[in-house]
Amino acid sequence: MPSAILGKKLGMTQIFNEDGKVTPVTVIAAGPCVVTQLKTVAKDGYSAAQIGFEDVKEHRLTSPLKGHFTAHGVRPKRTLREIPVDEGETLAEGAEIRADIFAVGDKVAVTGISKGKGFAGVVKRYRWHGHNATHGASTSHRKPASGGATDAARTFKGSGKPGHMGAVQVTQQGLRVARVDADKNLLLVRGAVPGANGGLVLIKKFIR
Repeated sequence: MPSAILGKKLGMTQIFNEDGKVTPVTVIAAGPCVVTQLKTVAKDGYSAAQIGFEDVKEHRLTSPLKGHFTAHGVRPKRTLREIPVDEGETLAEGAEIRADIFAVGDKVAVTGISKGKGFAGVVKRYRWHGHNATHGASTSHRKPASGGATDAARTFKGSGKPGHMGAVQVTQQGLRVARVDADKNLLLVRGAVPGANGGLVLIKKFIR
């Protein structure tokens, strides 16, 4: 049984448990994904499965990708990712991976690209408290102030500076599957997952 699947974040909502408590969940369209290639220790030096998500028209692909899909006898896919495969696990090229590889209560880790915030100052980027805002003590309220020792003639690595915020890969670990809809390939994961609605996410079983 594969341990990961690609999906698309649809948004957040809430569900009611059997005891009437409200649980915030994120709805993910998980798959269906197709195994497009198998990597073996003998041939590639490691064991993995390449999976594809979302159909795409062939004319949108490059020639190498067209040849890749044709050689393995699968329909063209928009996104390709590799997932680990345990030794002895039986998978075949063209096999379909659906949301039912997960069950209610499973712990998962969800990886996605966080929302981009653009260019941000240190107060927003690092949650610094800023300078005094009253009594006329300062006219510099949100600036980062000194960057370090003045005689070093350089900025030390790791010092907080204004810059691009967000749009980085983030993995949220230890989330629990609240509900599985195998017919519609939907996963309801308790809590929030990285990224904006419509963003690509990788859901894998959380093993620590």
